[in-house]
Amino acid sequence: MDAGKLGFGPDTVIQELGWDEDVDEELRVEIERVTGNNLVDGDHGDVVDGVIVWWRDKDGDLIDALVDALQDLAEGGSVWLFTPKVGRPGYVPGADVVEAAPIAGLSTTTTASASDDWASTRLTAHKR
Repeated sequence: MDAGKLGFGPDTVIQELGWDEDVDEELRVEIERVTGNNLVDGDHGDVVDGVIVWWRDKDGDLIDALVDALQDLAEGGSVWLFTPKVGRPGYVPGADVVEAAPIAGLSTTTTASASDDWASTRLTAHKR
């Protein structure tokens, strides 16, 4: 996936949650290239323009993770949830995302293939 399709532009700050050794490093590098900034972690402590969340089936409570993703998100920012594709270890059914998003205060807007192993879902925050 072209990081530009994620809606991230130059000089934006993107927070990354759920990193592990299985994430798509090429996509991470592309996001940093497009934004001109390194990805920041959950301890950033300042407002961010967007959040990417790497999420696998055994990672815990998806609703809690999505609420955490909203913590530092600027008004109008998006959360991109990356989940393993069907047949990959840690696969998360789309129904789980559709169920968790509104409880966390998010709307599902777009789903797409992010890479060979990861699917992406764009979530937008409800007006606060």
